[in-house]
Amino acid sequence: MPKSYALIDCNNFYASCERAFRPDLVGRPVVVLSNNDGCVIARSNEAKDMGVPMGAPYYKCRSMLERRGVAVFSSNYALYGDMSARVMKILTRFCPEVEIYSIDEAFCDLTGIQGGAEAFGRKLRATVHAWTGIPVSVGVGPTKTLAKLANRFAKKQERCRGVFDFGASPAPDLVLQWTEIGDVWGIGPRHAKRLRKMGVTNALKFRELKRNWVKKKMTVAGLQTLLELRGWPCLDFAMGPVGKKTIVSSRSFGHPVTSLEDMLEATAKYMTRAVEKLRKQRSVASIIHVSLETNRFKLGEPQYSDTLSIPLAISTSHTPTFIRAAQAGMERLFKEGYTYKKCGVMLSGLEPEHGRWLNLLALPPAHRPSDKPLMQAVDNCNTKWGRDTVAFAASGIRQGWKMKREMRSPRYTTVWDEILQVG
Repeated sequence: MPKSYALIDCNNFYASCERAFRPDLVGRPVVVLSNNDGCVIARSNEAKDMGVPMGAPYYKCRSMLERRGVAVFSSNYALYGDMSARVMKILTRFCPEVEIYSIDEAFCDLTGIQGGAEAFGRKLRATVHAWTGIPVSVGVGPTKTLAKLANRFAKKQERCRGVFDFGASPAPDLVLQWTEIGDVWGIGPRHAKRLRKMGVTNALKFRELKRNWVKKKMTVAGLQTLLELRGWPCLDFAMGPVGKKTIVSSRSFGHPVTSLEDMLEATAKYMTRAVEKLRKQRSVASIIHVSLETNRFKLGEPQYSDTLSIPLAISTSHTPTFIRAAQAGMERLFKEGYTYKKCGVMLSGLEPEHGRWLNLLALPPAHRPSDKPLMQAVDNCNTKWGRDTVAFAASGIRQGWKMKREMRSPRYTTVWDEILQVG
């Protein structure tokens, strides 16, 4: 039986999350800003129709947004992450196999679904919206690439009403012709530019290229895209989330930092986040990288940036161990007399928790005190009662350096004090 892939994509996800708890925002333009309220990173359809560009600096378009009554929100990642988990849970309940691709996208296996893939997609779409308030688009195809293409078509064409099955289309070549070459999943900007110069401007023209030429000029990845557009599956479902090779936690400060105390607090906070991600993917790390930098866009101010790598004797996922090492490294990097804009940490040398290389000079695991129960208890508390219910004192209390989120909405689903109240 031929495979049937579906890509479920949440429409304008961040903006839709804000609307899910604010019915008064339906029909009103909504935008969401990046860290420190810097740039526009999400727009509702109404905001797009107004011409608000993605990535526009907020300070440049602020007066226009206020004048035209646009609802502006700071990023609320706790809310977005929880809403994403709810959507994915619904998909895993109704679909036999689900591969989470990003915070707002997932591939589902609809092979052999009774009643047809399109009818099932419409029921799934209605269920997700009814249970979470998040609108989604569903694209179905015989390959992942065609499912991605079908999803884009479903989202852009109103007559599809949010669902499109490429395999059941009476004119699939017209859909490929409609798809601009830069919008084909797997074709990056550099290859798209080269193809346009050759006259290959859409997916249909790309599909007609010779296999040998594509493999030579675009490597195996390009050949896989070509074959997938021809209906030959090359990208199957992943057996599970692929573990990251490095983990980065970095933020710009809400206010410039000039003291070592604030810099050490920020370092501890970012390291805590990075190690949480490390444990979540069941890995350990052996190398820490810490960095700091001033604001290079402020001319006339003294500039300084540097990075330091710190190896650990034993790979671990013990947060206090990482905090101590990272703060020691930051003390070496920090120089008085500079105004710092940003710092960050990165973990590398990642290995599976139960498949790591051991140090011959260290105590064997059976004779070494385990830090896993403590870290597991901390993670369980923060999962159940909200992030930072249990925090490390090294991260500070006031945290005056924290990024600006002056227009953040309540964390309706993860913090008891901010739960939605109905009067």
